[in-house]
Order: sequence, then structure tokens, then C-alpha cells
Amino acid sequence: MHFWTPTHRRFNKPNLVLIHGYGSNSLWQFLLQVGPLSKSFNLYVPDLLFFGKSFTKRTDRTEAFQAKCVCEGLRGLGVEKCSVYAISYGGWVGYRTAEMYPEMVEKVVIVSSGVGATEEQKWNHLGKLGRDVREILCPETPENFRSLANLTIHKYNVGKWAPDFFLREFITVIFKNYKKERVELVEHLIAQKADSDLPILTQDRVFPVFFGSSIAKVLSSSPFDHA
Repeated sequence: MHFWTPTHRRFNKPNLVLIHGYGSNSLWQFLLQVGPLSKSFNLYVPDLLFFGKSFTKRTDRTEAFQAKCVCEGLRGLGVEKCSVYAISYGGWVGYRTAEMYPEMVEKVVIVSSGVGATEEQKWNHLGKLGRDVREILCPETPENFRSLANLTIHKYNVGKWAPDFFLREFITVIFKNYKKERVELVEHLIAQKADSDLPILTQDRVFPVFFGSSIAKVLSSSPFDHA
């Protein structure tokens, strides 16, 4: 597993792990956030398996395996305590890090993720997307990439202004490797049964905000923060 890490770790700063979503690797996901956040935190930014420079020969496609790789990688880097910020698909991974490594993970923020959705909510929302979710999340055409961008990007949506030839090249660079494995990651999430997880979500068109209130009903002692 590949990590972006601090050049010089400051022991007076807390450690923050940023876990990216499905539609991108860590570099593209957090390009604009790393500079400001690095002033206050030691940042550790992994590429999840089959994104960026991370890969495995193992056949395990669960978010629990991703979480294990993240936390064991952090231990190898000398990180004993950290907080986690996780977005979209990374939200499932971020939740599992806290569940599996409570002695390491102090706080978790999950943004724009379907963690905690009921089976009914999951299938109803997948139906509203209008096409196979695998075609959107693993785009092969400019049209499918624009669908992904429209669903996941609030500002600076490249899909609205970039010509088809640019998007084709972008797809080749970002999505050409490990497509089969990425599809298997999606299929695992779709197939697994509903779980009750963390209560912090923001408004999102792939994972809408009512998923967050569903979690709050299960975890009555935890606050629901609607941004």
C-alpha cells in the first residue's frame, strides 16, 4: 500500500489520515486540501488497494481488508494514534479502521458515504441512478465519466467543460489499471447486507443525507451532524 507522508513529522501535531473515495486516487482527491491541512496535522494519505500505486495479489475485496492494510501500513510508519477523515467509498474503510483498531483510531469523520443505509434505501437509491452503478464508477466513456462527475463533484466539475478527447485520455490514465478488481470492490459493497455504522454524513447525490439520519437512529448516543 502506497502512502503520502510528511517530509518531517512534527510530534507536537496530531496525526490525520485522509482516505479517498472510489472515483479517484489520493492525489486527485485531496490535492487542494493537503497544503492547508498540513499546517495543523501530520498528514498520512494512502492510496487504497487498486487505486494509485497500491495493489495486492490477494483476492479479498472487503473494506475490512482495506482497513487492515491502511492501519498496518500506518504502524509500519510509526503512527500509534491518529484521526481519520474518509469520503465516499473510503467511508466504509474509515469505519472499519475504527472498529478494528480502536486503540489507534481516536476520531473518525465520514463524509458522503452510504455507511449505515438499510437494504431498502440502498436498492431504491441505486435504482434512481438510471444505469448500472459499475458503469458510472468504472467509466470507459466520456458520457459515463460525466455522469460520475455530475454525481460526485460540487465545484470545478471537469465533466462540464472538458472535450471528449480530454476525458478519454483522463480515463486512460486514471481508470485503466485494475478495472476488474475495482468492479469487484463495488460488487462486494452492493452484495453485503446493511450494517449500522458512523453518524456523520453530508448531502450527496450518490449517498444522500437520509443515510446519516438512519445511522443516528441506530446509534442514539452519537450526534448526527448534517453539513
